[in-house]
Amino acid sequence: MVEQASAWVESPLQMLCAVEAHHAGLLGPETAVVPRAGLRPLKATRRELRSLGLPDGLVLAEPRERMPRRVQAVGDAFSGKVQLRWLTSRPGRIVIVDDGLATLRLLELLAAGPFRPLLRARANRTRLRAALGVAAALRLRLSQVSVFTALNVDDKLAEAVREAGVDLVRHDFAWLRAQPPSAESPAERTVVLGTSLVRNGLVHRDHYLRWLTDLAAREPLAYYPHRREDPVDVALIRERPGITVHDAGVPAELTLRGLDPGQRVLSLPRPRSPRCGCCSARAASPSSPWTFPMPGGPAGRPPPCDRI
Repeated sequence: MVEQASAWVESPLQMLCAVEAHHAGLLGPETAVVPRAGLRPLKATRRELRSLGLPDGLVLAEPRERMPRRVQAVGDAFSGKVQLRWLTSRPGRIVIVDDGLATLRLLELLAAGPFRPLLRARANRTRLRAALGVAAALRLRLSQVSVFTALNVDDKLAEAVREAGVDLVRHDFAWLRAQPPSAESPAERTVVLGTSLVRNGLVHRDHYLRWLTDLAAREPLAYYPHRREDPVDVALIRERPGITVHDAGVPAELTLRGLDPGQRVLSLPRPRSPRCGCCSARAASPSSPWTFPMPGGPAGRPPPCDRI
């Protein structure tokens, strides 16, 4: 009898990447993707994925409050609950899928050595929490770990990660690229993806609103809020002439996979501090947005950053 792998997901991006990891063969022939209960974006993503026809051997399980007792794939490697589950389970195969740019911090910590605690860059470093982070890092050293990512990882970091015994597996949303285009793609030529940088004090609200207003003065915009964006900010953006705000929920990689070649997607770059490898605490202005390719379309974004 084939043992079914379990993937515990807590965000829309994690759910999509767990599907891609199964499609890539990292989780075996049968996988149950278990979403955390009570999260509306996960419900919307689950519904959208099921409508596409899932890869053979994969099941999107009903949402649960608690993580399965044995879990082979996760997204948030910095979660205290995930780390406790690793410590109370036998060492084995662990697959870590993308959780935004937090994945890059994870790779940096894994490459730095076994005694670096697995903690978010801006986490409250209590002694107990740091001890749990160190214990989790040591447990990963005893396990067969694969990090499955669509992010750009520079060659130096990738080599250091592999020297630490971690299998770094790249992907480009191969399963999603094979699906039919989305019927919900916006008509506007320019699509702007929202950000949590304003809510977290890393970008001035007035500068951000002025940037959007200036863009909308040149042409109509389709705006997709970040899942952590302040509702007050979204309401202010909705009032701006020329901006159509679309409901957030499923990952942009899903919603925008049917864009035409003439359309573009803009997203603010995430400033990174060379001192801590995380996003800078200095407030910035949106002077140089990113434009980049989407799965199945001409433009897109990297996954949302869970460190900001």
